[in-house]
Amino acid sequence: MTQKILPSESESYWLANKELPLFPKLSEDIEVDVAIVGAGLTGITAAYLLSQSGRKVVVIEGSNILKGTTGFTTAKVTVQHGPIYQQLINTFDEQKARLYYDANTEAKDFIKQTIEQLDIHCDFETLPAYIYADTEEGIEEVEKEMDAYNTLGIQGATLTKDTGLPYTVKQALRLENQGQFHPVKYAKALLEKAIENGVQFYEESRAKTVKSNTVELMEGQKIRANKILVCSHFPFNDGDGLYFARMHSERSYALASIAPTNYPKGMYINVEKPTRSVRTAMGNDGKRYLLIGGEGHVTGRFEGDTNANYETLAAFGREQFKISHYDYRWSAQDLVTLDQLPYVGPMTAGKTDVLVATGYAKWGMTNSTVAAKIMADLVLEKENRYIDLYNPARSKMKKEDIKSFAKNNAGVAKELVKGKTEIPDLKLEDIQTGSGDIIMMDGKKVGAYKDDQGKVYLVKPACTHMGCNVSFNSAESSWDCPCHGSRFSYNGDVIEGPAFEPLEKVEYTD
Repeated sequence: MTQKILPSESESYWLANKELPLFPKLSEDIEVDVAIVGAGLTGITAAYLLSQSGRKVVVIEGSNILKGTTGFTTAKVTVQHGPIYQQLINTFDEQKARLYYDANTEAKDFIKQTIEQLDIHCDFETLPAYIYADTEEGIEEVEKEMDAYNTLGIQGATLTKDTGLPYTVKQALRLENQGQFHPVKYAKALLEKAIENGVQFYEESRAKTVKSNTVELMEGQKIRANKILVCSHFPFNDGDGLYFARMHSERSYALASIAPTNYPKGMYINVEKPTRSVRTAMGNDGKRYLLIGGEGHVTGRFEGDTNANYETLAAFGREQFKISHYDYRWSAQDLVTLDQLPYVGPMTAGKTDVLVATGYAKWGMTNSTVAAKIMADLVLEKENRYIDLYNPARSKMKKEDIKSFAKNNAGVAKELVKGKTEIPDLKLEDIQTGSGDIIMMDGKKVGAYKDDQGKVYLVKPACTHMGCNVSFNSAESSWDCPCHGSRFSYNGDVIEGPAFEPLEKVEYTD
């Protein structure tokens, strides 16, 4: 691929040319009613809901507000989460599958109603959503999902081969009255309303521990709170409840370009692997953009140059949409639970003062809203009929959970052993500018990165979460952990948890 086709730097379409508010670091100990850790869509929505109750609420973010997961989504506001309803019926039962549909329908409606009530200009559009099949096996999957819709009484669904896509699909399931929007514009408006209602926000304020209703930050400041809501994507205090053993992280990739004149009028995702996700968005420049996503893999476990994922998506766009140039490229990280349902509720059984929300897989827009409403209701001691469904301590492991648990943790064990036993054959002089890798230096493994000017950054490549060796992600110039998904910048700073300590820096002398 040439630079003319793909941008040289990774930049999310949702964050481009977007002026975001700046917030101070927390510099002193404080005491509040509710402390929210993580200022993504979950934390901001929860803050907005609680701000209407008169509670004293503070929200802290370890990096910059709205530059985390919320700024890297595909932003589909839909209850059609791939072929999930047949899975939920098989894993749980019809009643719980219907509850999941109801919860996400209420969340979808809440988002639309909130946009109307607050007059939020976030490019919301009502469109049909499609899951579609490219193969004979995929046809069966789509038709089984239609059967699940019929079983659950889901309205507005039809089987069709007429999708509006410029290429032929073998079968598709269309669901009416779904939505898409600009997630950062929406979240920013909720944030501003929460501030207006008295919520305090702080950024560059990374949490380290939670003990006895107190959040302690990396720099020692403490927040005393009656309730603590952990909305930090991956729980930074994941040892409470062993969340690192109950989820795995996946990275996926996205491209955006000016849409063709006959752009498709819906939101699309196939049921096969590799995933192909398609939607459009109206840009600030008045032009419509086409967004193409997919090429997912477990974080830190992609063999080869991760830029290849962008190149594969670009080839798909060229073949199917005649796209020859892309304006934006970015990647996202999603957390997947053992049974595909998010964990929302008390961090551990019996401890109701610390709540967690995590594991939305690829469907964070509605699930984050469900989570925020559940947590707000728990804080306010209100009834919520979805609490048991999403409860992190839900009933004993099912057969599917045990299989997922074994698979996830076997992969972790393999990566841990691999990282400790493999000896790299690269030296510092083998590292090209603008790239990085694990090298041997003075008989020790070192993570080395050279920027475009040739400046060298060295780190100890052991993840500060549980010691697994990180690998270099060339597409994002980051160090990614293949065990539990922690990510670090090229100089070792934390990008994504569960790790909260940076990689140890290694002194370099030329």
